[in-house]
Amino acid sequence: MTITEKILATHSDREGVSPGDIVDARIDVFMGHDVTTPAAVSMLEKKGVEKVFDKDRIVLIPDHFVPNKDIQSAELAKRLRNFARKHDIKYYYEVGRNGVCHVLLPEQGFVVPGSTIVAPDSHTCTHGALGAFSTGIGSTDAAAVLATGKLWFKVPESVLFLVEGSLQEGVYSKDIILKIISDIGVDGALYQAMEFAGSTISGLSVESRMTITNMAIEAGGKSGIVAADKRTDEYLKGRAKYSYEKVYSDDDADYARKLEYDVGALEPMVAAPHLPSNARPAKEFGDVRVDQVFIGSCTNGRIEDMRQAAEMLKGNKISENVRVIVIPASTDVWMRSMKEGLFDIFVESGASVSTPTCGPCLGGIWASLRRGSVA
Repeated sequence: MTITEKILATHSDREGVSPGDIVDARIDVFMGHDVTTPAAVSMLEKKGVEKVFDKDRIVLIPDHFVPNKDIQSAELAKRLRNFARKHDIKYYYEVGRNGVCHVLLPEQGFVVPGSTIVAPDSHTCTHGALGAFSTGIGSTDAAAVLATGKLWFKVPESVLFLVEGSLQEGVYSKDIILKIISDIGVDGALYQAMEFAGSTISGLSVESRMTITNMAIEAGGKSGIVAADKRTDEYLKGRAKYSYEKVYSDDDADYARKLEYDVGALEPMVAAPHLPSNARPAKEFGDVRVDQVFIGSCTNGRIEDMRQAAEMLKGNKISENVRVIVIPASTDVWMRSMKEGLFDIFVESGASVSTPTCGPCLGGIWASLRRGSVA
């Protein structure tokens, strides 16, 4: 079996599973934020559900609309806050100690190898970077998990991406995943587990691996996953909230496909509007006028990203015709950036630094929220 199949089998009390099997799996960690979780709360209230499956396995993080931009978003945050208080949920991260959910969850030690993690957010696949099965779900499924601690899955096929070669200067993990998506398309791994391996992946930091698994959803993937190793252990040392056992794919595991990449000659990539699959080497775009730059999000708002951005901006001035917004993706990243003097570099170059939030990545309240269908 593959890593993904082994994790789903273990959490379903089965000796083995195959792609296409339907399993009812135990969920180790549920994470919810201020946009999609209030709808799940409404469903629980409507059904008269008064208890959650495990108040210490639920993590609630307001991050999409913080600070709240209007009455509707404030009401969503209030519903999340009230739900946390009602059920005495220990891991509720209020503004001031919060962060973008997919950055804060592994940072605070909730993600460990071999575990199952779900959240009503598509980029939940991020957490597979630590050898976990992690996937996004809808608000209805979120209500089911909050009540029972279980969820059914169709076991996905796995696709193996073997990535080899040393990256050139100025080329990062984001360029790797953009290259892959440009090749296979936004539905190239539809409902499949994208497993990343090879010497390049092994040489990446855990944070860089998160960037790759984060974007599995942009190829239609059910999940992204990287086998845990010594780097994973080092990352989790002193932060893991749960004990764990690393899980590995068998040598004779069946994959729907195996794709091999030599990234030694890979160049910086840019995804042009309006799809992440519309990516090609930056040099092919020629001179493009830039109005705004956003550095942050659950894909690239970690301390590594802040350091890389500061290295590029140090001693330089941003054009008067360009706005640059820097948003460290968690309170911890914000504090570390400040203590390392990165804020000085950002501000002196002409950039704006904001509090941890999804901010411009989400961009605003959805029409459905304005109609009140979620709240």
